Amino acid sequence: MEVEQVLHMNGADGRTSYANNSLLQRAVISWAKPIVDASIEKLCCANLPAECLRIADLGCSSGPNTLLVVSNVIDKIQNMCQNLNRRPPSLQVFLNDLPQNDFNTVFKSLPGFYKKLDERKWPEPCFIAGMPGSFYGRLFPKNSVNFFHSSYSLHWISKVPKGLVTEGLNEGNICIAKTSPPSVFNEYFEQFKNDFTVFLRSRAEELVPQGGMVLTIRGSINSHEPHSICECLGLKINDMVLEGLIEKKNLDSFNIPYYEPTMEELMELIEAEGSFRLQDLQVFKHDWDSFIKEADSGLDKKARAGIFSTHIRSVVEPFLVSHFGEGVMEDLFRRFEKDVLDYMEKEKCQSIDMVLSLTKEY
Repeated sequence: MEVEQVLHMNGADGRTSYANNSLLQRAVISWAKPIVDASIEKLCCANLPAECLRIADLGCSSGPNTLLVVSNVIDKIQNMCQNLNRRPPSLQVFLNDLPQNDFNTVFKSLPGFYKKLDERKWPEPCFIAGMPGSFYGRLFPKNSVNFFHSSYSLHWISKVPKGLVTEGLNEGNICIAKTSPPSVFNEYFEQFKNDFTVFLRSRAEELVPQGGMVLTIRGSINSHEPHSICECLGLKINDMVLEGLIEKKNLDSFNIPYYEPTMEELMELIEAEGSFRLQDLQVFKHDWDSFIKEADSGLDKKARAGIFSTHIRSVVEPFLVSHFGEGVMEDLFRRFEKDVLDYMEKEKCQSIDMVLSLTKEY
């Protein structure tokens, strides 16, 4: 199974689409905004006046959040131009994701985005383009991009670790779980290590000298002892195996290409690669369903579970369908919805989000 062909969010704008179920990602963008603003302020002080600034959002996905970061960055650049009494530059914005991403929905939203840009009286052209491809490798010419942004994408690794495929090391699980042997953690970490190092090297080639980058990554306190949403989902698949609804061999041959690193792991890999200086690091810890409570504090537990289940479905369903088929999805997520918040409370599960601001060293 080629990950690049099946790893994407649910497209379009239906009930289980990512476009209609990305409140968490929107909340994460708002938490990271002060760090993004600080990085853009530094960028403007170092580069203005300039003919053109080039910005890329890596793992942009589809839906209303796709252009939110771009809009926030433009607002900050406009404010900085006024404060510094500098002429605003033209902007070139690249939206990157894997080729199966729903770019059509993104492009359909561009006329509305440009209209709002005109209303804000942005005086220079803003050119927006799609850039399909894996960010685990080169995407742009050398020394061509001023600022990279990526939110909630780098915990998706480029492929299922080889040992899990060839040796069946993670039988009965779909991710690093409490019952996984240490070899599974090692396989996942090595794949993340290789991928993240390639990511850093690629961006270092593409950034201009002193260019900036802000990354928001889903993390963990102890990667080998996770409290993973995917583990909870795997338990529901196990239940369906026991009931004969899914074949055991299908479960045993399936693993999600997903790794939540610790802060220490990230720091070690950034230092070892050597191209970037860490400007800022902030960690946000929150309950799995905190974004739902923040949006509507009056919802009861059942309603929150329904929203949360659909949110997770919008993210992982295409990958699950590619292996288990579409026919079991309704049953699977009904079971997940029924038990997920009880599981969270029992296991005292919380999410860890890390926001890193980096500057190219040379």
